[in-house]
Amino acid sequence: MRLGSIINGQERNEHNRETLEVKNPYNQEIVAELALATEADLNEAVENAFETFHSTMKMMPAHQRSDILRKAADLLEEKPEDFIDTIVREAGKPIKYSRDEINRSVQVLRFASELAKNITGEVLPMDAAIGGENRLGLVKRIPLGVVGAITPFNFPLNLSLHKIAPAIAAGNTIVFKPAEKTPVSGYKLVKLFQEAGLPDGALNLLMGTGEVGASLVTHEKVHKISFTGSLAVGKKIRETAGFKKVTLELGSNSPNIIFDDGDIQTAVTRLVTGAFSFSGQVCIHAQRIFVQKNVYQPFLEQFIKETRALKIGDPMEEATDIGPMITEKEAERAKLWIDDAVKNGAKIEVGGDRKGNILSPTIMTDVDRNMKIIAEEVFAPIVSVIPFDTEEEVIGYANDSIYGLQAGVFTQDIDRAIRVADQLEIGGVWINDISTYRQDNIPYGGVKQSGVGREGIKYAIEEMTELKFIGIKLK
Repeated sequence: MRLGSIINGQERNEHNRETLEVKNPYNQEIVAELALATEADLNEAVENAFETFHSTMKMMPAHQRSDILRKAADLLEEKPEDFIDTIVREAGKPIKYSRDEINRSVQVLRFASELAKNITGEVLPMDAAIGGENRLGLVKRIPLGVVGAITPFNFPLNLSLHKIAPAIAAGNTIVFKPAEKTPVSGYKLVKLFQEAGLPDGALNLLMGTGEVGASLVTHEKVHKISFTGSLAVGKKIRETAGFKKVTLELGSNSPNIIFDDGDIQTAVTRLVTGAFSFSGQVCIHAQRIFVQKNVYQPFLEQFIKETRALKIGDPMEEATDIGPMITEKEAERAKLWIDDAVKNGAKIEVGGDRKGNILSPTIMTDVDRNMKIIAEEVFAPIVSVIPFDTEEEVIGYANDSIYGLQAGVFTQDIDRAIRVADQLEIGGVWINDISTYRQDNIPYGGVKQSGVGREGIKYAIEEMTELKFIGIKLK
């Protein structure tokens, strides 16, 4: 399969272009060959999106935008198999998790369809100010223009839709640069929107590497950048975006706290999923697990037992829990972090083995705050289990991070739950569930170096619109 950029509805895959192979992380089979975008393609894509915004999208009625999003949801729900197969093959994501991603993506489209018809402003009481009598004040939300959407490999459909769907709902146009490791889902998504009736030029696709994304960030006719990816790239975007609005969803080393009155079995079962689903390649992966000392040993024993039961293998098989990491280079990097921690006193309770792209689920103990597996985002099937004594102590441990995206807290004491949640320097806290859980309608985003802005369709629409005031002097 040879795929190219799509600009104004036309594919650019001429044979004189530079190419890049997309490979299946599990067996290294070639999934697709990309015909890469040029700087001229990028400029044309942005110019076309800019023109389409002014000629079509910003004047498109809300009901029509809603209908397009609903039709896209229907099409995806009716024929999910092709997208499921694509995600498994290009991302190496086990099929059961790929299926979950499709189900969530349908929900995202339905949320966006509903909210497209409910973008509201307000009427201001102008007579609240002296001299404001006989005046009417209106505040409207209006679309920004061209949104640059730059997406990661780990949720190639769902995270793309978290940018594209609210942009369409708000009346913007999009220039979309998917991850070069997983671009086929993005290509098929653009085709899906074409079938759903989205006008040509409203969603332009650029196939390329990080250089294309960098040029998109600095283009003067792009009004907003929505990016999910690494902290290093996020910092660069913040530095170079100028006066553009930006939403940055970056890294994390999410803490999960189990108090002695928490449901230990539920915590174990949920955290096995939170630590190891999609080989830990999830921004809100349960990386740090803090367990109160008097339940630490029973928790650890059961956690090890259930981790050992995970099935490693072909992501196309229904029973597979653990498949490959996205590249062997990433698996090697994660293994080096494990080895470095062991050299500095940490203990491997289970796992720690690597075979090609596959790193076995790994539980570490006897860790300290300076180890990479604690201090940085591990983005791999590695979790550290750490004992604590008091509530005050564990809050300090959890907050001892440059990140603050999501956390999980297990306790039956509602007062403690709210008290701890309020003190955690975190964008989102789940009580009696794991940091890795995300619902697609919540305000999702972090504090500190975990990012800027919020996703979740309602909140993304707010980020992709601006307020306009209209004042009327009455007779």
